[in-house]
Amino acid sequence: MTLRDSLLAAERRLSDAGVDSPGLSARLLAGRALNLSAVQVLTESRRLVNDAEAALFASLIARRERGEPVAYILGEREFYGLSFQVGPGVLIPRPETELLVDEARKRFDETRPLRFMDLGTGSGVLAVTLAHVFPLARGWAVDLSPAALDAARNNARRLGAQERIEFVSGDFTAPLPAADLDLVVANPPYVTWDEYGELSREVADFEPRSALVSGGEQGDGLDHLRGLAPRAAEALRPGGTLLVEIGWRQGETGAAILGDPALELCDVCVMQDLAGLDRILAARKRPC
Repeated sequence: MTLRDSLLAAERRLSDAGVDSPGLSARLLAGRALNLSAVQVLTESRRLVNDAEAALFASLIARRERGEPVAYILGEREFYGLSFQVGPGVLIPRPETELLVDEARKRFDETRPLRFMDLGTGSGVLAVTLAHVFPLARGWAVDLSPAALDAARNNARRLGAQERIEFVSGDFTAPLPAADLDLVVANPPYVTWDEYGELSREVADFEPRSALVSGGEQGDGLDHLRGLAPRAAEALRPGGTLLVEIGWRQGETGAAILGDPALELCDVCVMQDLAGLDRILAARKRPC
């Protein structure tokens, strides 16, 4: 059978199973099974698939057919042009989270030292990417999950950032391990229980709920923001910046949380993603 025929058959299987992006999934998994680049998968459509390749491809498609995310099957996901290893127990990075890095680059000089902290680091994508973008940076990455911290440490080693990031097991609602920070970033859980019930099975059945959902069944998904805001404000130097990812319906309430006078934050604003939806909260530590 040719690669083209194999792809068409796999796409039909995945489409019938109701998974997201069946064509893209089939191409990515074919690339792994046949050891081909994304370009080769497209340009070598007449290539014959041997029995060993076909068996491996079929096993990968069967996993995807059951809803397992492609990133877990491949064991990696690209973020900000870097390849990060991911696996069960660790949230898969999303493209919208890259906006936190974009905003940090707007606010800080990449040629100067930077002290930062990543709260709820997960696979370490924010901490490692910031260390990559800011070569003079030193950071702290905090997470409660041992699996997440192991993944983050491994990614830091793979991408040459391990000497400039300290990984800390801890709850970011407790006092933080460093102060006088220039920048605190966070992609905390912010999905409500109602929203969680509407997620696709490949998210709800495979990714860790603790990294997605914030608060109880009647909550607004912002319990983690309420918990981290005072600790982040305490850890920032005067004029330091806080950047937090939020859900698309949480801009107004999130801004009100950061605008609490007791936090001593100012210049609170909500920024939108490429779809025009609320996605990032930003604030600075007084004096501004």
